[in-house]
Amino acid sequence: MKSTPTEYLRPARPSDVPALMALRTEAEGWLKDKGTDQWSDPETGGRAIEKWHQAIDDGRAWTVVDSSGAIIATVSRGPVDRDFWRDEDKPESAFYLYKLIVSRAAKGRHLGGRIVDWASKVAALEGRSWVRIDTWRTNEGLHSYYERMGFEHLRTERPAHRRSGWLAQRAASTLTYPDAPLHVGAPADEA
Repeated sequence: MKSTPTEYLRPARPSDVPALMALRTEAEGWLKDKGTDQWSDPETGGRAIEKWHQAIDDGRAWTVVDSSGAIIATVSRGPVDRDFWRDEDKPESAFYLYKLIVSRAAKGRHLGGRIVDWASKVAALEGRSWVRIDTWRTNEGLHSYYERMGFEHLRTERPAHRRSGWLAQRAASTLTYPDAPLHVGAPADEA
């Protein structure tokens, strides 16, 4: 007998932006408690809303909802960020992952890794070789988190107008949680 999934990945909607900002605000507090300066700039919130609206309009933002329809995680896919990725990196060879945020209430479900696995599967289906990230330069805990999922640090870029720039990639064929894939769709009561 097949079990009913408890989390679903679906495209984000404009009506999701308040819930996405709530996730980000929660993450900002958690990051501050961990002693990192990531997302500590008070102006980033307004820019985040603008970027989410654009990513939603472009079909690049996704949410993870639980069986009740509550948003418990989000992720966006790139375009390539030319502040970091050069022509010699073969930008077209990768899926670019951005704004991966998981609710603290969903801790222990491995949603971050399962979302990255979804990105790996999409990258492979698109014929891409890599999943790439750029993260906050000073958040060493986050760097370790991604390295545990098979990401290899390539280099750190330091453009004056950016605070991220720790660049890493993992092969699109890599899966961390192959036996726990996220289901794409929506709970029946939300569809």
